[in-house]
Amino acid sequence: MESPTPLRATRLGILLSGRGSNFVAIAASIREGRLPGVEIAVVVSNVADAPGLATAREMGIATALHISKGKGREAHDADVAACLQAHQVDLVCLAGYMRLLSPQFVAAFPRRILNIHPSLLPAFPGLEAQEQAFVYGVKTAGCTVHFVDEELDHGPIVVQRAIAVLESDDPHSLAARILAEEHKAYTEAIAMVAGGDYEIRGRRYVKRDS
Repeated sequence: MESPTPLRATRLGILLSGRGSNFVAIAASIREGRLPGVEIAVVVSNVADAPGLATAREMGIATALHISKGKGREAHDADVAACLQAHQVDLVCLAGYMRLLSPQFVAAFPRRILNIHPSLLPAFPGLEAQEQAFVYGVKTAGCTVHFVDEELDHGPIVVQRAIAVLESDDPHSLAARILAEEHKAYTEAIAMVAGGDYEIRGRRYVKRDS
């Protein structure tokens, strides 16, 4: 009897513009066995000196640099999409990627792009979400992992993690505590999506019955 062909691992493409702390957390989850059947195929940055790119190289992970400055959004996104496709990426994970993706890029990876945002969406989309939440005076803050669509911080939600805002918090301490939850939430969301046993009903992630 022939041995069954092993299932191919889910291949991640990580996009980042800075230090990539969520990328490092994902890599640690893979290394420590919390994301079985998942591997990082390539780390892509639009910034030449992004620390996350150097970290990926040190880890022995394939990297690619596609500088966005001075290039049109659609042309840049076409280059990045081609790179991800060449690396046979199944799931794209934005990890501090400071660019709004073009509709063409989103269409190239339908329901296969995840983003993490440091607020409980739909509250406080956009930049400096933690500071927005603190200034607004919310009692509960957190983070959201969601599918990416053509609108900013808008696609269907996969995972949210909430924390209480403490009397002792300032915007920096709140951001640090939210970031710790982001590292957990991204691993959880990738595990939920990589298996493929789910569907999107309206805006809701729904796990299929086994």
